[in-house]
Amino acid sequence: MKIYDLRSDTITRPSGEMRKAMHKAEVGDDVYGEDPTVNLLEETAAKMTGKKAALFVPSGSMGNLIPLYVQCGRGNEVILHENSHIMHYELASAATIAGVMPRPVPGERGILTPEAIRPHLRPDIYYMARTGLIEIENTHNKEGGTCWTEDELSAIHRFAKKHDIPVHLDGARVFNAAVHTGIPVKKICSYVDTVTFCLSKGLGAPVGSLLCGDSEFIDEARRIRKMLGGGMRQVGILAAAGLYALEHNIDRLREDHLNAKKLAEVLNNVSWAKVDPDSVETNILFATIPDGNAAAVSSALKKKGVLCSGDGNRLRFVTSMEVSSQDIREACDIIAALKI
Repeated sequence: MKIYDLRSDTITRPSGEMRKAMHKAEVGDDVYGEDPTVNLLEETAAKMTGKKAALFVPSGSMGNLIPLYVQCGRGNEVILHENSHIMHYELASAATIAGVMPRPVPGERGILTPEAIRPHLRPDIYYMARTGLIEIENTHNKEGGTCWTEDELSAIHRFAKKHDIPVHLDGARVFNAAVHTGIPVKKICSYVDTVTFCLSKGLGAPVGSLLCGDSEFIDEARRIRKMLGGGMRQVGILAAAGLYALEHNIDRLREDHLNAKKLAEVLNNVSWAKVDPDSVETNILFATIPDGNAAAVSSALKKKGVLCSGDGNRLRFVTSMEVSSQDIREACDIIAALKI
């Protein structure tokens, strides 16, 4: 039976050409700063995001944790969306490792506004924690791959500057956001102080993320990376995959977005699910299961070869380069024929 894996874009595997680039990579000891391929990847990432410097880290979770440790500081609070990845999927590392208290704030589509944030700012009273950081997510995973508009980014930027609070962007899928909105990644990142983006999701590299910011921040981030066990040696083999991804795999994200739309249109026409195709912006979509038994639907689809995630009354589908347009058509036929 053919399998159509729509659980996540983290399941992408390096292509033959990417593997060739990895095989040919020139390497050195990155802890000494002597891996030329890593250095080139970091220079490339800094240039693409418009930041002064960048740091190659093993995971997006580490890329988010380091700014919490450095930018926010122990005993302070980070304001973030109530459905943010940091809140739900990073094992409370903000509190347990960085010593930071998350302060969740609601917002439609995963977007934070100055009006929503303002009541959560702490007054300057000695017995209260300080607001040390604002964290935003673009695209927003748990809200269905939604994107920030430039007006929304600008509003948060102005608000944060007024209150002298740094902003970190969890940009795990920021290239998806750029492809959908037409806002260049460098422009998106101009509204934040630091940004993390993943190579190992839709961009198709096997491992790694980039953390970008000013030179002073990255110098300190390098120390914290080592403290967290993230110092790596001849890691240019992986950096080469990242360089290949940034050169070859950004524009093709548009295909993933189109495939997600096709899925949404089919799901919108079955009796056992509800989804608004117009709400699907990038490569992530959620379908509501009215009877609340998403796990049972997910299990039924799995028996037919379509893999997705069931969460309460929602099914989550994510498109990626591992599932071609032809695969999507075949998966859609299976979905349309499923009787629940």
